[in-house]
Amino acid sequence: DVDGNGILTHNELQFFFEEQLHRMECMAQEPVLFEDILCQLIDMIGPENETFFTLKDFRRCKLSGHFFNILFNLNKFMAFEARDPFLIRQMREEPSLTDWDRFARREYIRLAMEEDGEDASNASGDVWDESLESPF
Repeated sequence: DVDGNGILTHNELQFFFEEQLHRMECMAQEPVLFEDILCQLIDMIGPENETFFTLKDFRRCKLSGHFFNILFNLNKFMAFEARDPFLIRQMREEPSLTDWDRFARREYIRLAMEEDGEDASNASGDVWDESLESPF
């Protein structure tokens, strides 16, 4: 909050994002348009008023840390950009789950699907085990 009025406007966010753009250029990273970032930030935080962000908006959103990483921490911003959108949606839909809970759920589903696939292949293999002689 540059002017101390208790809100972060789009212009204030762009002021700080300019530094991130400079860092990206110095590291030969492809620059990201501020308009795209702003759209992501609004979707991520879901502010009551889309023209600015307040402390109240940040307190009710579990993803607030990512908001500030995007603006101030290039390494975390680049890691965030490379993340799986499916994982981001899961975090938003089930914020009470930890990363470990999400991992365990994914692995359980993967293993269950593998087991179902093995059962299906075993069941189809039984047909070939039968005698090929004619029943007549």
